Amino acid sequence: MNIPQQVVLIPLSMVVFGTMANGFSSAASKDLGNGFMDHGVCTPLSNHRGIVATKDGNGKDIVLAWLMDHRGCYELLLVDAETGKSEEFPIPAPTGGDAPYASILSSGGKYYTHFGSHFYEFDPAQRRFSFVHETAPQMAMGMTQDDNGVIWSVSYPQSGVVSYDPKTGEFIDYGHVYKQGWAQYQRSVAADDAGWIYFGIGSTASQIIAFDPATRTATPLLAEAERLPAAGGVVYRDVNGKVYGSNGGAADKWMELYRGQRTDLPQAPVVNKKSIITSSQGLFHQQFPDGKVLKEFDTIERRMVIEDPATKQATELSFSYESEGAHIMAMCAAPDGTMCGGSAFPFRFFSYNPATDEWVRHKAYLQFNTVVRQGDRWYTGGYGAGFLLEWDPAQPWVGTVKETPGCNPLFLAEANPDINRPHDLLAHPDGRTLVLAGTPGYGLTGGALMFWDREKREAQVIKHTELVPDHAPMSLVALPEGKLLVGTTIEPGTGGAVKAKVAELLIMDMAGKQVEWHEALLPNVRSYTDMCMGPKGLVFGFADHRRFFVFDPQTRTIVTERDITGELGRTNSGQQTRTFVLGPDGTIYVLLSKGIARLDPETFAITLLTESPVGIGAGGDWLDGRIYFGSGSHMYSWDVTE
Repeated sequence: MNIPQQVVLIPLSMVVFGTMANGFSSAASKDLGNGFMDHGVCTPLSNHRGIVATKDGNGKDIVLAWLMDHRGCYELLLVDAETGKSEEFPIPAPTGGDAPYASILSSGGKYYTHFGSHFYEFDPAQRRFSFVHETAPQMAMGMTQDDNGVIWSVSYPQSGVVSYDPKTGEFIDYGHVYKQGWAQYQRSVAADDAGWIYFGIGSTASQIIAFDPATRTATPLLAEAERLPAAGGVVYRDVNGKVYGSNGGAADKWMELYRGQRTDLPQAPVVNKKSIITSSQGLFHQQFPDGKVLKEFDTIERRMVIEDPATKQATELSFSYESEGAHIMAMCAAPDGTMCGGSAFPFRFFSYNPATDEWVRHKAYLQFNTVVRQGDRWYTGGYGAGFLLEWDPAQPWVGTVKETPGCNPLFLAEANPDINRPHDLLAHPDGRTLVLAGTPGYGLTGGALMFWDREKREAQVIKHTELVPDHAPMSLVALPEGKLLVGTTIEPGTGGAVKAKVAELLIMDMAGKQVEWHEALLPNVRSYTDMCMGPKGLVFGFADHRRFFVFDPQTRTIVTERDITGELGRTNSGQQTRTFVLGPDGTIYVLLSKGIARLDPETFAITLLTESPVGIGAGGDWLDGRIYFGSGSHMYSWDVTE
């Protein structure tokens, strides 16, 4: 499932807490036996999913923050704003790896969220989770409080509505009230003073829903012709008791909403919002009840800054929290003999040096989804906006600023909105071309390829309409004679609608950027997960992480295919899978979820060489006789000679 991810809205340091200013730290790798090594956590940090400045039952200033690491949201952090003393409250129900996408601090001072199909109330006066209830799937995208103090939540993916009355303890799960053929984002929710609930929907097509709690009826307020593509409906509560909404987009159609009725407005209303402390996962409520201001709350350096407006004095405090580390996105070997990659959340770059058993870490330019080495440079393609960066390990690190010279990594280009979430980055064997592939922006269907010419320093984007309409490039292989093999996915951009029926293979002429052939050779396939070039001109690949196939580009036919789950399980997974790892002698290794296998290019047999002590996730590369891979937040490796 693709779900939107956050950009931290508060200042963050470029240096990881607990390391020196140059970003170095020791790894102290652990021998796990059977040739496996655990090199430690790539990014030993957590990320917030909503922060509020408030008070406890004794009137003392405190900060509350939902924290997530690679496990999802695992705790609520409470920090005393006078001393920096921290208290950690584990999430009291299974989360399934989910995390908050909305939260609200009620007028009664309680903190609410809804994720992992559970609704939560945390009472800072009692310092405990005071109410938990299971719900229809899955997580709130928007929350609000009505005039009677009732908390409302509307959830992804099919507009689940729940309400909770803190005064009576009544909890109502209304279930999914408005269904579409795509996963919906309800980023704004509001209640009028008559008790009707309204919420805006995106991203495939905007909509506004009026929900009557008395009859449990949900009514769409936008006609089909008014729904804007790749947009979201917007609603907000005014102090006059009414709700105002628009259909989204640049030319907004505004309307007044009351008692479930819509009144069109000739122009946008004068905004006078009712104060409700709620937002997305980026919520950062800074005002303490006594007037002080939380200027910074930095989970990277574990520090916060509080300012007293009356005296203009700022106080800096340190706080602590436990973390199992951020999720690894991708990794591969760099030209300087290190293993490098990126993590989320937070967005960080990491580099592990096997020779010294040391880490170097830096703040990353957004999310490093795809990574590859070409010559003396290391490249990454990332989310969002489908950007491409070039890093020279021989030069000092200079944090990336878009379209600014002198940075290292250097921003090269982006393919927004045609690529938003990259899934493969090919370093072409010609030594000068890089090809980025991925899915499009929010609410859109059909991705693109972006070609980068290192000599000309130029980018060219080939849209899905010039490839296979409503498909997105997922995996890439360079073929002889200037041809490119592309495996597609029918998955849309985040919040988009699936329009194609089955993924395809296509062959493109690199020079003219023209598709010469495409066909759905394998039935019932959603994604061509990964592919690699083998000897004798054959291409090996996996579809949907389970169907192994051999493709002959000359005859454009499938030589053989089989489902491997019965004997080997599924392949590893990631936004860039890197399932195939090539040894220097040409041996083809395969990363499976349960272990590492070898592919025989003659018989096409896949033999499990070793079972891994951990589930294998983000791949994966060869470096000095070892195969490296990620699992959760840790980097591991296996000695091929064992």
